[in-house]
Amino acid sequence: MIEIKKLTKQADNKLILRGVDLLINKGETVAILGPNGAGKSTLLKVLATLIKPTSGLIQVNGMDLKKNHIKIKKIMGYLPHSSLLYDHYTPLENIVFFGNIYGVKNVEQRATELVKEVGLSFFLNEPVKNFSRGMIQRIAIARAIVHEPEILLLDEPHTGLDQGAIGILNNVILSMKAKGTTTLMVTHDFKQAAEICDRIIIVKNGKIVDDFRIENQNLGYVSEKYEQLVEGVS
Repeated sequence: MIEIKKLTKQADNKLILRGVDLLINKGETVAILGPNGAGKSTLLKVLATLIKPTSGLIQVNGMDLKKNHIKIKKIMGYLPHSSLLYDHYTPLENIVFFGNIYGVKNVEQRATELVKEVGLSFFLNEPVKNFSRGMIQRIAIARAIVHEPEILLLDEPHTGLDQGAIGILNNVILSMKAKGTTTLMVTHDFKQAAEICDRIIIVKNGKIVDDFRIENQNLGYVSEKYEQLVEGVS
């Protein structure tokens, strides 16, 4: 599904990604963990075609990312730190707008269903400029999946969410997984990573230092691995 070979990214004479090799299979939900500045968000931005790699090869569904970035963008959903929403638009208007960009059929019906799915039906026609951070994040999640993407890239999606909203987001991710969506999620929330992900990738200094499968939502195993590799705790 996603194959990355010898990926590097340099910016301002600093090497942010240092020869990343990674293979993600279709339908996997993968958490990317690591300290600040490790290169996690940069990796997602490269995959989302927002920034160009310095060197290396990326293939998505057998297509070269450089040569087929427009086709690949159409099958991706991306949730960065910013919501990308228009604050004077309502949730319905925002999701319809982005849905139309992707050519979604019956887009108003789809938008209404998504707003309900993220628990904000009551605010369907209220401008998002009046929303809390957590509410905006919920609508941003709906925006990212309006076209039912094959690949979902999430950059710290749980930030600013209360427990109820975290549960809604996790259900959305799991329902997308049931449809065969492949998800890469940068997070600092080990608990959520353990609960919804199949694999954990740990990044340090621009390199993948561990890549392992997780079973039985074993949070202790994830924390122990991270402490050993990143924090140097034995």
